[in-house]
Amino acid sequence: MARRENSEINAGSMADIAFLLLIFFLVTTTMDVDSGIARKLPEKTDETPKVTIKEKNILDIVINRNNQLLVENENAKVQDIKKLAMDFIDNGGGLSQPKDGQPGQPCDYCNGAKDPKSSDHPSKAIISLTSSRGTTYGMYISVQNEIEMAYNELRNRLSLKLYNRSYKDLLKDYKDDPSEALKAKLDNLKDKYPQIITEPEPIK
Repeated sequence: MARRENSEINAGSMADIAFLLLIFFLVTTTMDVDSGIARKLPEKTDETPKVTIKEKNILDIVINRNNQLLVENENAKVQDIKKLAMDFIDNGGGLSQPKDGQPGQPCDYCNGAKDPKSSDHPSKAIISLTSSRGTTYGMYISVQNEIEMAYNELRNRLSLKLYNRSYKDLLKDYKDDPSEALKAKLDNLKDKYPQIITEPEPIK
């Protein structure tokens, strides 16, 4: 009678290999992380401030559903936004917003053209960004970034003039050492160029 051979396969080594592959993929696999823009929303209030806003103190930026960009009803490109915003904010064509009962003052640190048809003062310059429900997220964020860079560039220019340090460096120093002196410098730059952006409801 012929001897029957053992045809079973030892699965122990296969299990070890599968386990090692699982560990390898767990260690090397990267996960996508959602990212966004950090925005501090204003506190809700029932009070309606009685402030008269001149039309020239509003820079109107519109993105339609086809991702076409209009600035003051004129066609523009994303890369134009930073300069247009800087020229508008830094125009310095009039007086500042009255504060603490004191009358408005001219902008003695502005480097703009002082165009009487453009904004009076950085404290009065409002950027209105209106998007459409069909506007892509990427386009919207690109315009937001250009506006953000405009404010940072203006603050950086003034920071170099006043403190011989860039605005970015002051922010980094304050993160490492949150001293009152650095906070006062940053607050002064933000007060000189306050970020005033309004975002109306998306158009259909």
